[in-house]
Amino acid sequence: MRILALAGRRLLASIPTLIIIIAGLFILLQFAPGDTVDALVAQMGGGDAAMIEQLRQHYGLDLPVVTRLANYFWHLIRFDLGFSAIYGKPVATVIFERLPVTLLLMASALSFAFAAGMALGVLAARRVNGWPDTFISTLGLIFYATPSFWLGLMGIVVFAVKLEWLPAGGYIDIAAGYTGWRYALDVALHLLLPTLTLGMIFLAIYLRIMRASMLEVLTLDFVRTARAKGLSETAVVARHVLRNALLPMVTLIGLQAGTMLGGSVVVESVFALPGLGRLAYESVVQRDLNTLLGIVFVSALLVITINFLVDIVYARLDPRIASN
Repeated sequence: MRILALAGRRLLASIPTLIIIIAGLFILLQFAPGDTVDALVAQMGGGDAAMIEQLRQHYGLDLPVVTRLANYFWHLIRFDLGFSAIYGKPVATVIFERLPVTLLLMASALSFAFAAGMALGVLAARRVNGWPDTFISTLGLIFYATPSFWLGLMGIVVFAVKLEWLPAGGYIDIAAGYTGWRYALDVALHLLLPTLTLGMIFLAIYLRIMRASMLEVLTLDFVRTARAKGLSETAVVARHVLRNALLPMVTLIGLQAGTMLGGSVVVESVFALPGLGRLAYESVVQRDLNTLLGIVFVSALLVITINFLVDIVYARLDPRIASN
């Protein structure tokens, strides 16, 4: 029950954050040059002043900013993200057509970065100041300092162009018409390079955090007590050290959720993935403000949900959190 109460408090606290994010972005977008009507007129090859004015009235762009913001929040309360004039369909439909790709990319990249970072961090801590520690720390620093777009492009050049082991981009091979397990394998092959590209930077962060946390926990009294009882070093690490050392790692997952969404914009553009990040880029270029606001709203909900799950896991790992 304490965990449920903690979850309820965190969810209530996230509502003002969501309102501030949407309102702030809505106001900032009013200062950007151009709007949806300008993009539509540019696609049509031009138009007269009367037609442009009618379009602005049709899309409500002639109303004051405060009125438009109030209308947008009123639609959000009714779970209506508006209509995309550029794509010619509801914003919710446009977003949920792209969302599964981004969720799959984020989940695979996060799982890879967390698992590999934890394993490498434990190995580096157990061989502190030895050659494994030096090698792993140097490798992590290189990955952290390498821009994701360059890493992705080099991956395409090496594994797609030179070796021809993996696809250069896209989500599936449309012409092949795969189904079942063959379809899942095709998706996995297409997502392998994007997953490694997005996950490498976070892997470097996780292994450094895990190494530092392991070294700190290994000096605590209960670890010395476990060793004094005659437990092997592997048992001490697995049964006593690892659970406590994981706490900063779990916290970092929530903090990095928004950063990973931002990184997906670059990765999806490099690999031509039809995800939410690429949709955000296209919405900015085409001045599709309704779609862009909808993406931010859904992304904020996604980050809040991830942080909510992180709080639950954190409370399970450390019961003292639920009692606060």
